[in-house]
Amino acid sequence: MTNLLRFTAILDANVLYPAPLRDLLLNLADLELFKPKWTDQIQEEWIRNLLKQRTELSRDNLLKTQRAMDSAFPRNHDLKTL
Repeated sequence: MTNLLRFTAILDANVLYPAPLRDLLLNLADLELFKPKWTDQIQEEWIRNLLKQRTELSRDNLLKTQRAMDSAFPRNHDLKTL
């Protein structure tokens, strides 16, 4: 799907926190319907809040998710390239 008009969207912690919504948005971004952006602070916020609510989850596993997101969408946290 190259050459499509691609919008940039900043994905805040409130949409990265729920896994189903995060997965949906990242799948749509993978289809190149928009370019996702976030900051390291946004990543830390959703991880921190999720760990407060879901104590059975581990920080290490969530950090793996964060690294996978960063790997799938390089330069995603460079907000200078909006």
